[in-house]
Amino acid sequence: MILPIIMAGGSGSRLWPLSRQQFPKQFLTLLGERSMLQTTANRLAGIAHKPALVICNEDHRFSVAEQFRLNGIVNSGIVLEPVGRNTAPAIALAAMLALRSGDDPVMLVLAADHVIKNEAAFCDAVTKAMPLAEQDKLVTFGIVPTAPETGYGYIQRGDALASELGFSIAQFVEKPNFATAQDYIATGQYYWNSGMFMFKASTYLNELKLHSPAIFAACEASLVEVFKDADFIRINKAAFEACPDDSIDYAVMEKTQHGVVVPMDCGWSDVGSWSALWEIDDKDEQGNVFKGDVIGINTRNTYVNASEKLVTTIGLDDIVVVETKDAILVAKQSEVQQVKQVVEQLKAEQRSEWQHHREVYRPWGKYDSIDNGGRFQVKRITVKPGAKLSVQMHHHRAEHWIVVSGTAKVTNGDKDILLTENQSTYIPVGVVHALENPGKVPLELIEVQSGSYLGEDDIVRFEDRYGRN
Repeated sequence: MILPIIMAGGSGSRLWPLSRQQFPKQFLTLLGERSMLQTTANRLAGIAHKPALVICNEDHRFSVAEQFRLNGIVNSGIVLEPVGRNTAPAIALAAMLALRSGDDPVMLVLAADHVIKNEAAFCDAVTKAMPLAEQDKLVTFGIVPTAPETGYGYIQRGDALASELGFSIAQFVEKPNFATAQDYIATGQYYWNSGMFMFKASTYLNELKLHSPAIFAACEASLVEVFKDADFIRINKAAFEACPDDSIDYAVMEKTQHGVVVPMDCGWSDVGSWSALWEIDDKDEQGNVFKGDVIGINTRNTYVNASEKLVTTIGLDDIVVVETKDAILVAKQSEVQQVKQVVEQLKAEQRSEWQHHREVYRPWGKYDSIDNGGRFQVKRITVKPGAKLSVQMHHHRAEHWIVVSGTAKVTNGDKDILLTENQSTYIPVGVVHALENPGKVPLELIEVQSGSYLGEDDIVRFEDRYGRN
């Protein structure tokens, strides 16, 4: 029985400005018509026996749930990490929860943000690995390399197994320089480290307890009290914060005597940069990848992603251009990895562009900050049918709401009113209020905030159907 484990974490830095901390790349639609998370879940249809168990940061819970809902995908639960502690603890939580159900499933551990072009080859490798996992082996999938890539770690294979389904693991090696990567490829003994794994829940926990007992103990303590809220599974924050931060490679796979590698040749990429995305995407005759409204003149080998505006290029070669509502990236393909330095500078300057987009998604809908100044901010708010914002108040700002389309049910102090197109209301500072869409179509309204402080943390919630009190 295969239980897929989808790890949907991420900092949102490598594909900035399209990805952000609050909206990392697994939520982006970069290839095809579905997001990377949705594509990962759909890929499991032919091989999984149970719906996927998802592990994500608590801040991303509504984005994960909404993406599953929009794609009509069932899950086995969404485990919320109060803080990030790397892959070894995340997988331990999944394994412990799986055993609580009375089963000991084979867990297929996948990242939510990888591209796999040949899904048949992926499924074939997983099927081959199943007997090894059932024999208490810890399987990692090694990607058959197509080039001397310096951005990936490598796995050196050892002797072939008696079953001829895989190999023992000679060693894990860190990201090499180009010359070393060339040597690795020439031997035919090295694979890219995919970060995908397969093993029984009990096997992983036994090896974790043996080699990294502190992680095992902290994860066990964090699950003493588990709170379930719809699909969300909440763990003890204090216990998990005490857990060491370590990857499965360091905590288990490099120490175990039961690790094996199964080759996989499936058109895989972890999409670690914009240049990596350019490499795997379909190109025109000049080697360009254009997304959105783009006009390219005398432009070659260039990636352009235009989200909102017309982007025109003239005389460019080997360039990346990414445009969003609030930021534009222009970089040489060879230096685009340095985008992380941009994100670090934005964080140091306490700017918002590293953390979220101008358009921000919420469980009830979304808002777009279309204008702002020293003492005002203008937002376009969209509320989904049947959704309701929290009952709240603000200490430092007043709000004006103007309905553009749909119907709004408004609580304004001790009054409940209905507003329709072209009608408005005013919420004074300190007044308890709420907004709800009682209709069957989306509610669109313009909100004008004014006051001495307009930050999102100036919200006192009294009641919230999404557990954000």
